[in-house]
Amino acid sequence: MDLKLKIREVPDWPIKGVNFKDITTLLQDGETFKYVIDKMIEPFIDKEINKIVVIDARGFLLGSVIAYKLSCGVCLVRKKGKLPHKTVEASYMKEYGPDTVCMHEDTIKQGERVLIVDDLLATGGTLGAAIELVEKLGGIVVGVSLIVDLPFLGGSAKFGRYYLRWLVSYEGE
Repeated sequence: MDLKLKIREVPDWPIKGVNFKDITTLLQDGETFKYVIDKMIEPFIDKEINKIVVIDARGFLLGSVIAYKLSCGVCLVRKKGKLPHKTVEASYMKEYGPDTVCMHEDTIKQGERVLIVDDLLATGGTLGAAIELVEKLGGIVVGVSLIVDLPFLGGSAKFGRYYLRWLVSYEGE
């Protein structure tokens, strides 16, 4: 299945010069959504995953289904101020400026095996912060599962020591 045909590209959004990859068109097609979830899970079926860490917001949609299929829990990574209990935080630079994300401090236990799920990897700031949070809490990052990689922005090159899997790559756009 050619997923690029299912991903809408929105030119000049959120700022001029950015060609936004909109996965909502992929999600709204039931057959394609099932295919994507099955492919995102495939390399991790036998990895004994304890928790799925999902990155706000599209990661929530994907990771919840993946957690259900793998019979494990879901842990949220959200922007600072969005979680109601005690949190740990990590700050980073993203494409459009600085940001901070948080996780509840009791969401991952020491030694738990974690799969991080998100829709897209660009510069790697958010993913790097999510990895930092998981490791601060004593989790072991078993892998990262994504729909889209934008390698020309350098994100995937930063995480060579982690097992990254994506379904679609856009070169030099």
